[in-house]
Amino acid sequence: MVAKPLGVAALLVYGSPALPLAVLTLPLYVYLPTFYAETIGLPLALVGNLLLAIRLVDAVSDPVFGLLADRLTPPGGRRRGWFALASLPTALAAFMLLAPPLDADPAYLLAWGLALSLGYTASIIPYAAWGAELSGDYHARSRIAAAREGLVVAGTLIAIAVPAVLTAQGVADQREALKLLGWFVLISLPCLALLAAGIIPEPRPIPERRMGFKEGLSHISANRPFLRLLIAFVLNGFANGLPATLFLFFVARALEAPDMQGPFLFIYFLCGIAGVPVWVAIAGKFGKHRTWSVAMVGACVVFACVPLLGPGDLAGFGIICVLTGFALGADLVLPASIQADVIDVDTASSGARRAGLYFALWGLATKLSLALAVGLAFSLLEIAGFEAQGSGRTGVAMLVALYAILPVALKFAAIALMWSFPLDKSAQEDLQRRIAG
Repeated sequence: MVAKPLGVAALLVYGSPALPLAVLTLPLYVYLPTFYAETIGLPLALVGNLLLAIRLVDAVSDPVFGLLADRLTPPGGRRRGWFALASLPTALAAFMLLAPPLDADPAYLLAWGLALSLGYTASIIPYAAWGAELSGDYHARSRIAAAREGLVVAGTLIAIAVPAVLTAQGVADQREALKLLGWFVLISLPCLALLAAGIIPEPRPIPERRMGFKEGLSHISANRPFLRLLIAFVLNGFANGLPATLFLFFVARALEAPDMQGPFLFIYFLCGIAGVPVWVAIAGKFGKHRTWSVAMVGACVVFACVPLLGPGDLAGFGIICVLTGFALGADLVLPASIQADVIDVDTASSGARRAGLYFALWGLATKLSLALAVGLAFSLLEIAGFEAQGSGRTGVAMLVALYAILPVALKFAAIALMWSFPLDKSAQEDLQRRIAG
């Protein structure tokens, strides 16, 4: 752990690479499926299946990169060195995927999609582990996560605003706007990663021991708080992945307001930024797991109103975007902070610092849940007769069910797991004392 707490400026420097990482993430999950189906002209089901295949292949890489991040120390340090090295190929792959030629074929999407997924994994695992190890304090971890995830939302807003503004003003079409985002990521990600690596310290080493694969696996399987959080994380990730994947389709076809796609997304994520400091403050009083659970309950109550909307109900959907966007602030920050706490359970029992492996497992869970969301949603929509380039109401009922009803059920399952979560401030402080010896 870093002995001296990070000030506001240092937190912003640490969080700054999250801005371009988010700029590439939103198009990957929201814009690219529809972009490759509508503009490039690839079949909708094929795009969904290719993205599913990319996630499944990429999933194998998560534990590999996690183990490498924990065991090997490149120049610059075990966390920041890995992150700085991985940023350049990640940025290059993002540019290629966001700026494809008009005659791009399925092989192009598959190849550069895999390159980006692997590069992103190699970047995000040491980056997240770095943040988890910067402090052992229960509440300071929420502030570190808030700095990173707040800039994630800021990057998301850039990814929303640039295509929306440029297309609305007639300056560029969606293809040119995505290419501009690609240039932004290509330049800014390596620069900000190197800046953070040069300023933010490497976590202070602690005495630790190596262990074999079987022993390491036994410590993970015995970490009950981790397993409980992981299941809740997967359920909530799946719940969030469905509306993220289907958002553009829902606004265009269920509300029949395609021109409002950008504004609604912007409102949603802007409210997410506004919610971050509020949820961090509430968690400081009532604990992280209870606060996250309350936020999910609120999101479910609001999202349950979505099936009541029909064509032209823009004001109602705008209110839903404001309220669920505010709840998003808790979704972004609090699970990430709790993740750092459950790693302490492993460190206290095993004597090893394996944040890289744990964040790799979370990354694997996230990718699988998002891949399942894309593959399931697009396949069921095609079965229901929904066409990406169509204009009728065929398949809209299935679209609404996948967009709103299934996510609510999944979130309630996650709430049931997290409401009585055993790792609170007192338990985490006991773990830190055990680790310190």
